[in-house]
Amino acid sequence: MKGKTIKEISKGQKEFIQKTISESDVYLYAGITGDLNPAHVNHEVAKDSLFKERIAHGMLTAGLISAVLGMHLPGPGTIYLGQELKFTAPVKIGDTIKAEVEVVEKKEEKNILKLKTTGTNQDGKVVLDGIATVMPPK
Repeated sequence: MKGKTIKEISKGQKEFIQKTISESDVYLYAGITGDLNPAHVNHEVAKDSLFKERIAHGMLTAGLISAVLGMHLPGPGTIYLGQELKFTAPVKIGDTIKAEVEVVEKKEEKNILKLKTTGTNQDGKVVLDGIATVMPPK
C-alpha cells in the first residue's frame, strides 16, 4: 500500500475522516501518553472546570489529522514534518469529529506539501485549525 506522490496531488485536493470520540478513546489515550489531567479523566474535578464536564485531549483530536495524512492524503509512506495547531473549542465525549486536510501549497522540487488541517464537530463548529507540512512518498 502506497500513498500518492507529489505529482499525483493537486492544490485544493481534500480528504477527511470522521470519528465519534468515546470515553474509551479518552482513557486509552490517557493511559498511552500518561496525560491523566483531571479535565479528561475525573468527572468530579471536571464538573467544576471551565467546560463543566470532561473533555477529550486536544492531541487525541489532532491525531485524527495524522490518520488522514498517513492513510488518505498523501497516504501510506508520508513523512509528517511539522504541524501548527490551534485548539478553538473543546471536544466532548460523544462528539463526532470530522478531520479534514486540504493541499494549500506544493514544493515539487523539495517533495514537500503544506496542508490546511481542520477539525469540526457534528454541529460544524471548528475545534482545531492548523497547517501540516509533509513529505509524500516518492
